[in-house]
Amino acid sequence: MGECILQEIQLNQFGKHDVQIDQSDLVYNGYFKIVKYRFRYRLFAGGWSKTVERELFERGQAAAMLPYDVANDNIILIEQIRIGAMVANVEPWQLEIVAGIIDKDETPDMVAIRESEEEAGLLVENLIPITSYLSSSGGCSERIHLYLGQVDVSTASGIHGLPKKSEDILVHIVPREMAYQWVLNGKIENAASIIALQWLMLNVESLR
Repeated sequence: MGECILQEIQLNQFGKHDVQIDQSDLVYNGYFKIVKYRFRYRLFAGGWSKTVERELFERGQAAAMLPYDVANDNIILIEQIRIGAMVANVEPWQLEIVAGIIDKDETPDMVAIRESEEEAGLLVENLIPITSYLSSSGGCSERIHLYLGQVDVSTASGIHGLPKKSEDILVHIVPREMAYQWVLNGKIENAASIIALQWLMLNVESLR
């Protein structure tokens, strides 16, 4: 039987110093920003690339949290209209976990706790970091900090959201297993919710 030889995989041989930004221009400044970059970067085969032009959607950073009640094995999902879903020709009202953009002088933890109260009327008893990831690094700068928040779902109900943000948010109490079935059958479509629910399914016993 042949011997299996594992070769070392070399990752991240380049870094920030291997990119040269020649120019950046703000081309749109509204609810979000779009910046056009001209840059060059080192090539794996050696040398430098030609100048590349890319428009980048500057959304900033965000925090998202899956509210979970360990005692009765229920989670909270919120439902609200999403323009991106509508334009993508899928269901405009999306089932999601609570989330919000991180403002200046806020930490991701602070935003997760604040959004839990604003969007679902929930107080967080314990906040557990799950991961941090780039939502679409090919054209967007957004980084999402993902959490699980231990809560008492008996306090959750009704319609929430801030009128000044044009938010109209409906709260749902959902059994954990049912929510995961909604991931499997495509009823839940956004990345933060899918990742958080998959993490919960893998770690639920340790939480108990």
